[in-house]
Amino acid sequence: MHPPGADTVLVRHGDLNTKSNTVKRYMLDFLLENLEAVLADRSVAGNVEGNWNRPLIHTTEDAVEAAAAATADVFGVVSTSPAIVVEADLETICDALAETAHASYDGGSFAVDATRADKRLPFTSEDVARQGGTAIWEAVEDEFDPEVDLEDPDLTFGVEVRDEAAYVYLDRLEGPGGLPLRSQAPMVALVSGGIDSPVAAYEMMRRGSPVIPVYVALGDYGGPDHEARAIETVRSLSRYAPNVDLSVYRVPGGETVSLLAETMEEGRMLSLRRFIYRIAEQIAEEHDASGIVTGEAIGQKSSQTAQNVAVTSRATRLPIHRPLLTRDKQEIVAQAREIGTYRDSTINAGCNRIAPDRAETNARLDRLLEVEPDDLFERAEAAAASAERIEL
Repeated sequence: MHPPGADTVLVRHGDLNTKSNTVKRYMLDFLLENLEAVLADRSVAGNVEGNWNRPLIHTTEDAVEAAAAATADVFGVVSTSPAIVVEADLETICDALAETAHASYDGGSFAVDATRADKRLPFTSEDVARQGGTAIWEAVEDEFDPEVDLEDPDLTFGVEVRDEAAYVYLDRLEGPGGLPLRSQAPMVALVSGGIDSPVAAYEMMRRGSPVIPVYVALGDYGGPDHEARAIETVRSLSRYAPNVDLSVYRVPGGETVSLLAETMEEGRMLSLRRFIYRIAEQIAEEHDASGIVTGEAIGQKSSQTAQNVAVTSRATRLPIHRPLLTRDKQEIVAQAREIGTYRDSTINAGCNRIAPDRAETNARLDRLLEVEPDDLFERAEAAAASAERIEL
């Protein structure tokens, strides 16, 4: 919903405001480029104006809601609102609220949520809320009995008064927050095609790091469906980053996976994880990436107990980032649904066949090294060298 005549999207960012001016300008430039990219990718008309605290999208009333929805998906954006722009004058703001009420308020309770950035103005945010509320009431009282509810209103009229203008809006679309993508160093994201890994990659992107997706093919223990769901989840992520290359590196791991399955029982999954980590390290070095991202959560699987994570992490010199480390499964599933990766993640691919009957939950590195192949890391390096790049 938007006020009549709304042709501007108000874009709010959060963490950027905690930075020094130099860092904020650096990050803001990325944010503006990313806003332009998502509008272009979704064929939504809009021109980006890079205001210091409130970037604006200038568009048409027909496209204003689509522009607000598109830019609400951009990392670093806290929220967006389709708005009308009026002079930062109390009488003008009240007139705009009355006109908006005529068009949009047809019953139930209402409230005015007003903020004022420029403290030099001759009125306060409380003045806007009080007088604006009176204007709304008088605009509709002949049609029905309005009701004010400041705690849980049916309709909220928003007003932001800033240095250059005032913005009147009805909707606030929540964004992902975080930092603008590309404002942090890239990371290698291990994508298995399951529910967790694409959510972890999304979370790392939300903190500003582009990801280099790496999928390790499991050979007879994976198959085309397993690979397809990994590729499709990355394709879903690319919707949030149209100006970032999310080509997937497909690494052949089937031969080593079969060897582990044939020669190891307990500890098999840990050695497989160590093999994959070393592959990720090799690809990270090629791309000057600063770390590895996984979808692991403590205790979610036998290979992810606190002790096992400590053992497997020693396979690489790079830091392993686990954005989902303390998250419950239902939270992760809910987020996967929200960001659009859940459906492809749940295709039945049969990859659980690699898990042994007896799982190791309290591994020791010295014992694991005694039973895993001596050339495990050499195999990983050879596999990484044979990686194939799949463009989306």
